[in-house]
Amino acid sequence: MTKKYNDIRGRVVAVTGGARGIGRATGLAFLRAGARVALGDVDIELVGKTAADFAATGEQVCGLHLDVTSRASFSDFLDDVESRLGPVDVLINNAGIMPTGLFADEIDEMTDRMVAINLGGVLNGSKQAAIRMRGRGGHIVNVASLAGVSAFPGLATYCATKHAVVGFTETLHLELAGDGIAVTAVLPGVVHTELSAGHSAPRWIQPISEVEPDDVAAAIVEAVARGKAKVAVPQALGAMIKLMGALPDGARHWISHVAHFDTSFTHTDSALREAYHRRLVN
Repeated sequence: MTKKYNDIRGRVVAVTGGARGIGRATGLAFLRAGARVALGDVDIELVGKTAADFAATGEQVCGLHLDVTSRASFSDFLDDVESRLGPVDVLINNAGIMPTGLFADEIDEMTDRMVAINLGGVLNGSKQAAIRMRGRGGHIVNVASLAGVSAFPGLATYCATKHAVVGFTETLHLELAGDGIAVTAVLPGVVHTELSAGHSAPRWIQPISEVEPDDVAAAIVEAVARGKAKVAVPQALGAMIKLMGALPDGARHWISHVAHFDTSFTHTDSALREAYHRRLVN
């Protein structure tokens, strides 16, 4: 029996980190599916431009300021979305940052910022969405990462935050099921955005580990439509995650070494990474 899809048309979808990358692609994918979309981002100028570009095609969309690390900002954002588009049916917690480098060399401010955005932002958004969705249902999607179920030298704090997001999402899925609120964890591989630019993973591993933002966006829309609890992107990545999880530590670490995952984010293109890191501190 074919499982019935949930209708996306007319639903109000809020996307954090919506100005660029996965967030931008996800907003556009939901618009094309007939949803009304609010893009939230700390970069108010860029998110406004992104929304204006989408609105030029006749879509119902708005771009709003959002600092996911601030509970007050998140509350104001959702209030603004509701006043413009209606009660939020779907929240996509996508905002995140990924500076690279050895943990011992990472400045404390960057460690704190990663935790505040990658994990704190998900906690802030999920709690407020859960409270607002009680009694009427809804869907919360938390964008995690392959790094949420794996270990990559050069990404220690990032991996920590994404492991936490995966565990939190699985637990929240169980907590909110009785309220009719679906919760989904999305685990993309290496996405071709500024966030991952300059990594050194070999080309032969890319078909099962790398994706475009549009691929992740399509998977998120499908997850909401079908009520999936966990999605890996690309699909082949899901099989790889299950296989790696079943192996003993020694075998898993050997495979990571053969695939150069142990050096992909320690041996990077310094120019590309510096440009990204420079934007993070501005």
